[in-house]
Amino acid sequence: MSGTGVARTPRWAARRAGRRTAFAVALAVQLVLLYWPRGVQPAGDLPWDKVVHALVFGLVMWTGVRAGVPARPWLAVSLAHAALSEALQGALLPDRSGDPWDAVADAAGVLVAAALLARSVTRSSPSGLRTPADGVTRARE
Repeated sequence: MSGTGVARTPRWAARRAGRRTAFAVALAVQLVLLYWPRGVQPAGDLPWDKVVHALVFGLVMWTGVRAGVPARPWLAVSLAHAALSEALQGALLPDRSGDPWDAVADAAGVLVAAALLARSVTRSSPSGLRTPADGVTRARE
């Protein structure tokens, strides 16, 4: 048993390790895509760049919370990184530019993931209590 009174099984430990690995991979992919010296621009008329931004930021938000990062602080960090990453690209990477619409797509991905996480937490909890990973332990109102 752990200090929380919950028995930890090898299956639980493997699942936790898998979630942490998924988070590390998602975060590494995000950092490479954002800070690689030259951005990749796919051909075509569709806004693939914005879709990729939203998906990558949403995936990092989702995997981070699933790996045990507290949701509210991680939401704030993710939204700040959405804005800061574009400023850094424009200021520090000579072959890149900061695009405010990329920051909007980043924030949209984070917010959609946060909404899906909040929905899954409240649906899976029979008492309506938030999980400790959310940083809130009071009942929903």
